[in-house]
Amino acid sequence: MPAADLVGGMARNEDGFTLVELVVVLVVMAILTAVAFGFSTAARERAGDATARANIRTAVPAIESYRADAGTYAGMTLASLQSQSSPGVQGITVISADAAGYCVAATVDGSAWYKAGPEASITQTACS
Repeated sequence: MPAADLVGGMARNEDGFTLVELVVVLVVMAILTAVAFGFSTAARERAGDATARANIRTAVPAIESYRADAGTYAGMTLASLQSQSSPGVQGITVISADAAGYCVAATVDGSAWYKAGPEASITQTACS
């Protein structure tokens, strides 16, 4: 009898998994799922940050084109950038614009990035 043993004159069948083996497999699967979820959440946050920064970088040439045409940043809006300079500019908000500079922001998945222009870099610190 290959799959059975005789115990006390009775055949005992040992096919299948024990409860302990099943619990161990479930615990390992739960750990792997938690690790994978953590990695996907971090990757999603990094992707949102990269998208927000890219939106601002895409808008900068349009902003400078607007200034070259108008002679000032004053009056600049997202709609004016899209209609006069580049229809591809999207995902930004013009917070302020005057003769000397501007402040734009991009927010993706709750992560906000700002650029106080024309010389400042893109940061997560709001324009002052």
